[in-house]
Amino acid sequence: MKTVVIIGGGASGLMAALTAAQDRNNRVLLLERQQRLGRKLLSTGNGRCNLTNTGASLANYHGSDPAFPGYALSRFTPSDTLTFFRELGLLTVEEYGGRVYPLSNSANSVLDVLRFAAGRAGVEIHTACCAQSVKRRGRGFLIECDAVRFEADTLIVACGGMAGARLGGVKDGYELLRQLGHSRTKLCGALLPLITAPDYPRALKGVRADAAVMLRAGLRVLAAGEGEVQFTETGVSGPAVFDISRAAALADEGAELVLNFFRGRDRRELRALLDSRRETLPELEAGELLTGMLHNRLGRMCVKYAGIGGAERVGELTDAQLERVLDAACGFTLPLRGTAGFDAAQVTVGGVSTAEFDPLTLQSRLVPGLFACGEVLDVDGDCGGYNLQWAWASGALAGRLGT
Repeated sequence: MKTVVIIGGGASGLMAALTAAQDRNNRVLLLERQQRLGRKLLSTGNGRCNLTNTGASLANYHGSDPAFPGYALSRFTPSDTLTFFRELGLLTVEEYGGRVYPLSNSANSVLDVLRFAAGRAGVEIHTACCAQSVKRRGRGFLIECDAVRFEADTLIVACGGMAGARLGGVKDGYELLRQLGHSRTKLCGALLPLITAPDYPRALKGVRADAAVMLRAGLRVLAAGEGEVQFTETGVSGPAVFDISRAAALADEGAELVLNFFRGRDRRELRALLDSRRETLPELEAGELLTGMLHNRLGRMCVKYAGIGGAERVGELTDAQLERVLDAACGFTLPLRGTAGFDAAQVTVGGVSTAEFDPLTLQSRLVPGLFACGEVLDVDGDCGGYNLQWAWASGALAGRLGT
């Protein structure tokens, strides 16, 4: 019988364990450093667990080698993910943009069916078991966890990345693979809030708005997205911001965030609305010019951003001032100061070099019998269920152990 040890009890590690356990000739041990499995999984999708995206394709993934995840994703598609979980008894629902959630709206449901399946498959689970070192022993491996040692014929490293440090994001996987001769790229967080010049965001804290979002450096557009934006004490957050946060994390100093709160609207129609308001409500305070068009606090802030005193009268505003208000609402610009860091990040950009692993098996090119999967590798996906799809797909491929 072959002993397979998997380090990391998150999404990819659980999938790797379940896949390896399908071969009854394998004894499968799953080691997790925390007191329970899947803690980070419980936080995904704001606790709802956006477990895949039906539109996932290679274009949604990034890394030093953008083609690297292609084979794994083709071998275990979003359709396969839905079938897999349906067979475990999980009911799901598809929402906007192809996002798939458990019908229960609880990430616990996803983790529970995985735990039940692992128990049924005979996976030996060791929690509160932190792998501190890994050594090559003959054709196998010796894993040291505090005072406990495990021997393995095959080793799968599925420790995840540094994102979500408060939920268990660590450097363990990078260090263990380094001990076996592997290298990693530079790391930073993605799918996280952005820090901007604070004056306007601080005053708008808690306000949500639909917007087109653009990240630019001079005349270069670095990234763009659209959807919900939420203002915070130190900057902006929300799905549309997460979509461009990878580019923001890698951007040079001097980048700016540009928000258009009237995305898809014809500017001439907007100007006609302002002209009509000036004519019909001339005594209205200028701060109320955009009332009914934008959130009240955001509308007043756009007027202020345009350099107009809120107590002025709408009827007194010139054509040039109305144009400045539209410029503000369609091009609200915030200098980028950075990102919120690994504690707030949902995914890690960078990881162990994919050039050192076979994309057809996820086996190390340097150490036979060693595999890696999930976020520990230099692969990251867009916001919307793509990263969990990579976890399932890569875990399933690694768990086949090269067969």
